[in-house]
Formats: sequence, C-alpha cells, structure tokens
Amino acid sequence: MPYAWHETAPEDSGAVCFRLEIWPHRSLPRRGFVWVIGLTAAGLALPLLAVVGSAVLWGLLPFAALAVWGLWHAIQRSYGAAHEVMLLDRHRLILTRRDPGRADRVWRTNPYWVRASLRPGGPVEDYLVLTDGKRTVELGAFLAPEERVALRDELTRRLGALRG
Repeated sequence: MPYAWHETAPEDSGAVCFRLEIWPHRSLPRRGFVWVIGLTAAGLALPLLAVVGSAVLWGLLPFAALAVWGLWHAIQRSYGAAHEVMLLDRHRLILTRRDPGRADRVWRTNPYWVRASLRPGGPVEDYLVLTDGKRTVELGAFLAPEERVALRDELTRRLGALRG
C-alpha cells in the first residue's frame, strides 16, 4: 500500500502519536528507471553505429540525446508528485499536503471532532474526506478505491482509540 503508519511516543508525555504518510503509486521504481534510460540510450545508439565517422552522425546525435533527456526529465517529474503527511495525537491533528510547485496546504484541528467518511459521488470513486464539522478536506485522492476504504477503516479505528 502506498501509505504507512508510524507510531511514536514523545519523551515529554506518555501520549501516543501517529504519523501517516501517503504517496502516489510509483509504477517505475528507481532501479527500473536506470534500466529504461540505459536501454533507451543503447537502442538509440545502435543505429548510430552505422554512421560513425561521417557527418551524418553529428546531425542525428543531438536528436538521440534530446530523446533520452526528454524521457529522463519526464520520469523524474513524475517522481515529484503529491505527498500527504498527517500527525495525529490526542490533542491535535495536522494534515499537510505537498504538491510540486505549490505552497504546502495545512489543516489543523482537534481530532476529537474529526470523522472520516467515504463519499460515492466525489471526483473519484469512494472519495475519502475528513471533517470536523467546520471544514472538510480530502485525503489520499490518488489512492486506489480499495486503499481509501482500508485507510478510512484504519483511521476511524485510531481516532476511536485516541478518544477512548
């Protein structure tokens, strides 16, 4: 699952703190990235071997390099996608969403009033939202529908444990 819970206990109090990190799926891991770039460069270099030593090589080489650079750049940009972090303890809930090229969006509230729910009619299937009665925020919109359902169940359980 593209999210992880971390449990910590601060030294100054015996209260339990939860940290939730959510990130989008990475269809190409870093090791796969190296292979894709290497195979693309090798595939583009192979036809260039036929023109080594001629002026045609210098006409084709910039286009091959531009193609490899374009692929490199596009994949690197996809790795810098949205990221959400939630800090949760008995007295506070802080949700921070980081999007590339935008300022961080932060939502702070008292977790006692927070409810997690799924909305079937949202922009995505099983749209997961958190509400404290005053404001509603989305959570994990880039997750798969079954992951949002599982996350809602885990979050509801942890919020209930903090209240009780």
